[in-house]
Amino acid sequence: MPPRTAPSATVCPHRRRAALIAAGASALVAAIAQLTPGPARAQANDKPLKIILPVGAGSGVDTIARAAQPALIKALGGQPVIIENLPGAGGVTGASVLAKAAPDGLTIGIVSNNHVINPSVYKKMPFDTVEDFTEISVLGTTPMVLVVNPAKVPAKNAKELVAFLKARPDAYNYASSGNGTVLHLAAELFVDEAGVPIRHIPYKGAGPMIADLVGGQVELGVLALPAIQGQLKNGSLRAIGVMSAKRNAAAPDVPTFAEQGMPGVEIEGWFAVIAPAKLPPAEVRRIHDAFVTAFNTAEVKEAMARQGNDIHPSTPEAAAAFFRSEVARYAKLVKKANITLD
Repeated sequence: MPPRTAPSATVCPHRRRAALIAAGASALVAAIAQLTPGPARAQANDKPLKIILPVGAGSGVDTIARAAQPALIKALGGQPVIIENLPGAGGVTGASVLAKAAPDGLTIGIVSNNHVINPSVYKKMPFDTVEDFTEISVLGTTPMVLVVNPAKVPAKNAKELVAFLKARPDAYNYASSGNGTVLHLAAELFVDEAGVPIRHIPYKGAGPMIADLVGGQVELGVLALPAIQGQLKNGSLRAIGVMSAKRNAAAPDVPTFAEQGMPGVEIEGWFAVIAPAKLPPAEVRRIHDAFVTAFNTAEVKEAMARQGNDIHPSTPEAAAAFFRSEVARYAKLVKKANITLD
């Protein structure tokens, strides 16, 4: 028999054309994939971004977040942004919900000093303040102001307030947004330096606190400037001093406590964006860049200037280092103030 020959390797022209078309299509799909947002980005744009605020409506952080909300929506390419207030336990309630959320870029939070104070105040915490979150950016700082109800307290400056309170031991109360909160610690700085006998009345958030200050149920307290600008303008509250190192452009007539002979009464609020732990780096960058863009718009810059906030968004890496340093700093302040909660 004649030897068998190997099958011909010749490919049908039609098959070759089909193969070339398929290969071209695959290359086109791959190229488009490189230019198109991945699954996390597509999912994020299809669903709203929820921002959990572990503070009540009307607080300084709430005022800041709502002022930036429209610009943030634009910076996120039209993705809806929902703000949800979950106050309670000095911010622990809202932060607990955030810690349990999926790290998918759809749930984040804006927190303040309270977030790093709580580990030193509470004996038990339902989460780790640092390890159970992803720090995205420390957005800026906000001034704190000691205010009084002018119908109850005639004092117009720190010296007069100290003399007024010392002449009436235990007759008056100061309010805070809750035991162990930064507003509590700030007021304690004044009480400690002034050496005045005055009772502490904790509230569940800044909103109820402001209402009772205006109503005269409590006589004085410390609040973030953005939260009380309306009350200062209409005269229902009077500012005694700002607790920053220098006067604030949004309230230039309010002197610092250092100017009034009380240099130890100095503390500033800050606000930061965080997310659940293990948020993918791409989502960290997306959210970080959107906040930087939003806070750099003319309308948000103007709103922040009116409120007296100093905006300087940090990198995620700087935010993580800042949180750790603040935990250590406030641990010392809490120990000095002898504040402990179950």
